[in-house]
Amino acid sequence: MKLCRFAIGKEEKKGLLENNKIKEVIGSFFTGYAITDHEYPLESVKILTPILPSKVVCVGRNYAEHAKELGNEVPEEPLIFMKPSTAVISTEEDIIYPNSSKEVHYEGELGVVIAKKCKSVTPDQAKDYILGFTCVNDVTARDIQRKENKFTRAKSFDTFCPIGPVIETEVDPLNLRVITRLNGEIKQNGTTKDMIHNVYQLISFISNVMTLLPGDVIATGTPSGVGPMNIGDTVEVELEGIGVLRNYVKQ
Repeated sequence: MKLCRFAIGKEEKKGLLENNKIKEVIGSFFTGYAITDHEYPLESVKILTPILPSKVVCVGRNYAEHAKELGNEVPEEPLIFMKPSTAVISTEEDIIYPNSSKEVHYEGELGVVIAKKCKSVTPDQAKDYILGFTCVNDVTARDIQRKENKFTRAKSFDTFCPIGPVIETEVDPLNLRVITRLNGEIKQNGTTKDMIHNVYQLISFISNVMTLLPGDVIATGTPSGVGPMNIGDTVEVELEGIGVLRNYVKQ
């Protein structure tokens, strides 16, 4: 199923996306919901971020070829950092290019959405804590990251974490195609089977550091092919079986 949030005017709703139509649901994706008789054509609504995470936990250098292209060693343990909730935007919204950077990069990634409170689980238990999967663009001010040798400022500008358009509950996260297009040209074309630490290992590792809450997102790392976006560009992150996350770079 493809779970989504959407707006009609100023009213926010939840629904299931199927065949370019949204069936409205009432209740919670996390504690239970019911499908109503209300149905909306996709083109008649505004798609919102599918969840409102308390935090986005990101994983760096989780594909060997990506670590290599930036001249970095592959870490023995997952390298984690965080993006604030204020960085999150939805599909079809604008990524704002900050005045303090001259080199902003796209990073297309698989996002994992947590279903319930998750603390100190094993990899074998991790599947029970997943609501579903979504697309993430881990936007990065690469020049700032390079200068500071840190992640926080370079990754945390407002609008630097597009997520969406839906949460897909029925895909295999161990073998998904990850594609990023810049102005229609494919720049990244990888697969999650090349992750160094897979989805279940990441959930276990992170949950042994911090408690993950319902709706939190783990961005699982990016394949090789990252590169700069410029003002006026359109960037799309597509995850096989999930959908296309499309954003526009503005000043």
